[in-house]
Amino acid sequence: MWKDYIGAISIEHSFTQPASIGEIAQIKKKLNVELPKKLLELYSETNGVFDSFNCPLIWSTSQIVEDNSFFRNFKDYKDIYMPFDHLLFFSDNGCGDLFGYRILSGSIQTEDIYVWNHEDDSRTWVAPSLELFIKGWITGEITT
Repeated sequence: MWKDYIGAISIEHSFTQPASIGEIAQIKKKLNVELPKKLLELYSETNGVFDSFNCPLIWSTSQIVEDNSFFRNFKDYKDIYMPFDHLLFFSDNGCGDLFGYRILSGSIQTEDIYVWNHEDDSRTWVAPSLELFIKGWITGEITT
C-alpha cells in the first residue's frame, strides 16, 4: 500500500527491506512509545523512504531511535528548548527542522503531524495524517 501510494506521487523515491520486529521493538524499548498504526504499516513494507540523493523522506527505525534519543537527552538543549519527550520525530527537512507525532499521556493518540522549528522552538501542526504529510512534502504543499 505505502510503496504504491508514494510511487504514485513520485518515481524518485526508493525503499528498503521491511523493518524487522526487533527493529520496531527498539523504538518502544528505547523511546517508550508505540508507533502509530500507519507508520507501523509503512515499516512493515520498508524501513525508511529515500529520495534520489538518499535523503530520507521517512527515517529508518534506527534513525528514529538515534535522533529522538539525542534530542531528548542532549544536555545543552535542555537550557534552550522545551522538552522533546512529547514528540516522536520520524522525518526532517534537511535544514534542522523535524517532523513528528505528538505524544500525550505516553501514547500517540492522533494522526496529526507537527514540525519543530529549530530556530524558534515552535511546534506547529502541518498535516492531519501520514498520507497527507508525505504527499504535501513531496509536492511542496508543505514547506518549512
